Amino acid sequence: MKVINNTDKLKRVFAESLGISANKVKNSLAYQKEPKWDSISHMVLVSNIENEFEISFDTDEVIAMSTFAIAVKILKKHKINFNNVTKK
Repeated sequence: MKVINNTDKLKRVFAESLGISANKVKNSLAYQKEPKWDSISHMVLVSNIENEFEISFDTDEVIAMSTFAIAVKILKKHKINFNNVTKK
């Protein structure tokens, strides 16, 4: 059995999309406060999250996603579980 931790998965997507180290991805990570998180990288991030979690965001969610913590809240609204999930 493999344990999938969606928090770690989301942190990886943030780090890869923004070109930053995973240890910089914390709840306080914020749009335009991180120099590499600008409008273009934001759209890359949104697209990568949608692909990774197989969901689609609406325009309001894309605009609201201004911190890592808010991204988690938005994903929870899409029924993404942030407890460990076991997969066979």
